[in-house]
Amino acid sequence: MATKDKNIWILLIFILSGLVIGGLLGELANQAGGLWWLSYGQSFGLSTPIQLDLSVISITFGLVFKINIASIIGMALAIFIYRKV
Repeated sequence: MATKDKNIWILLIFILSGLVIGGLLGELANQAGGLWWLSYGQSFGLSTPIQLDLSVISITFGLVFKINIASIIGMALAIFIYRKV
C-alpha cells in the first residue's frame, strides 16, 4: 500500500512540474514570433485578494490559476514520462 501512495505523490509532482515548466515556456514563447499560440490561455481565480483583519493578525487570501497551451502540453508530457518510468 505504501508504494501506491508514493506513486500518486510522484505523479502529482510530475504533473505540477509539467504545468510550471510549460507555463514558463509559454510565457517565453509569447515574445517569439511564430510561437505566440503557446501562450494563449485563460486565467481564473480571485482577481482581488480577500483580507481578514483580526486586529492581532492580518491575513490575505488570493489564488489565481493561469493556464496556457504550453502548460497543458507540459502536463501531458509529464504524464507520458511518468508512465514510461
